[in-house]
Amino acid sequence: MATTNAVIPHVQRRWAALAVLVGSVLLLAIDGTVLHLAVPALTRDLAPTATEVLWIGDVYSLTLAGLLVPAGTIADRFGRKKVLLIGTAAFGMASALAAFSPSAGTLIAARVLLGVAGATIMPSTLSIIRNLFPDARERTRAIAIWSAGSGGGLALGPLVGGALLEHFWWGSVFLVNVPVVAVFLVAGTLLLPESRDPAPGRFDPLSAGLSIATVTPLVYAVKHATGSGLDGWTLGTALVGLAAGTLFVRRQRRLATPMLDIGLFRNSAFSGAVLADFIAVFALTGLLFFFSQYLQLVRGLDPLAAGLTELPAMIAAMLVVAVVGVVVTRLGTGRAVATGLALATTGLVLVSLAEGAQGYLWLVLALVPVGLGVGLAMTLTADAVVSALPPRRAGAGSAIHETAYELGTALGIAVLGSVLTLFYRAGLDVPDAVRPELADSAASALAVLDPTSELAEAVRTAFTSAMQTTALIGAVITAAAALVAWRAIPSGRKGPSAGGGSAPEEE
Repeated sequence: MATTNAVIPHVQRRWAALAVLVGSVLLLAIDGTVLHLAVPALTRDLAPTATEVLWIGDVYSLTLAGLLVPAGTIADRFGRKKVLLIGTAAFGMASALAAFSPSAGTLIAARVLLGVAGATIMPSTLSIIRNLFPDARERTRAIAIWSAGSGGGLALGPLVGGALLEHFWWGSVFLVNVPVVAVFLVAGTLLLPESRDPAPGRFDPLSAGLSIATVTPLVYAVKHATGSGLDGWTLGTALVGLAAGTLFVRRQRRLATPMLDIGLFRNSAFSGAVLADFIAVFALTGLLFFFSQYLQLVRGLDPLAAGLTELPAMIAAMLVVAVVGVVVTRLGTGRAVATGLALATTGLVLVSLAEGAQGYLWLVLALVPVGLGVGLAMTLTADAVVSALPPRRAGAGSAIHETAYELGTALGIAVLGSVLTLFYRAGLDVPDAVRPELADSAASALAVLDPTSELAEAVRTAFTSAMQTTALIGAVITAAAALVAWRAIPSGRKGPSAGGGSAPEEE
């Protein structure tokens, strides 16, 4: 069979190419965490509703989730390097549009375009790594560095964003992407090897449409149910999503070359890693999206100070690269993932307790096990997914992993964000005459209130209580993910050729 790579680059060139790939995910991670810090500032300027704030936060991940599988298949077909570079250029242009958005609606549209561009970047990076590093142990280290790059973006995002927001308008957090994109386009052109599936089969537009039609209505149903209750729109859109998902799965089973190979889920390492990843990301991102708002709205921190407060968790996630090899050798993949998720669960419980405390020290310390646990779990679930796949299907398989991640992000923000809003409204102890004005969201309420007033204190109290409850819900969900990982992901020791298709395919 034809090889997916014409030439596997020399070792030094491989690691230089990895640096470019890490830079790409670094850019995406920075973009996500920067937005979290910018929400209070853009709320003041654009005056979005609570629903629009949720859409600004999760429409990016929602778009990614719907497009990742088609994008991964396209990358396998037309070339992963080519698709990655086109997506990176589009990401820069969409960032410029987001930076100068005059309204919440325009910003949401720009975030959609960022999601479209990001969908071409994420599966391409992981699938190129799969083909660059055929040796299993070397690949684990490469994926650990790739995951650390994502964690580094989470760390740098608040710092870069905080510094920008101290001196410039909120749009600067998007505009900074443009020169970074230019650098990566040049480096990627020079260093990345091209690879593709030598026998990709026919691209199926109907499958692509069904994958999008599955995700979008389901997330809309969750949002609409929170704002308007279980009405006809809620039930109708949920049924549309479920019906599209059923048709998608049936079509994939019939196609000779499916867009998403359902048979991959018979591999326990693959399916367990995808499911654990989805559950954990659902719980964690749904909470952490609002944590930056909590630091600014309740704790009164400026954006830079809020970023510094979150830094220990992100550093802990990056430090995983130094210990992942030892942990997986001693525990095995499944038990190591479960241990990481259990550590994150403990951290979320501590975060819930610390959010009601007066000082900052316990809050900062509580974030460390969250970052360490998440970093360990996400590195090993990504490794389990790509190791279970042959190199020629790396793009489509990586897209499944990324789809679970992004779908978990979108649903986590939508569901846990909606839960937080419900608890905030239920706990808001203010006179009925002003309740409609203050109940939409804490950010919009505090934007118009005197920060020293009793009403502002009532808003902060209600938001803190809602955050604590949501953190505990996130801890329960993450504990469930740990159980899934323990039971479903095998814990055999990784050998030099572990994982399916760990060697490059022969001519």
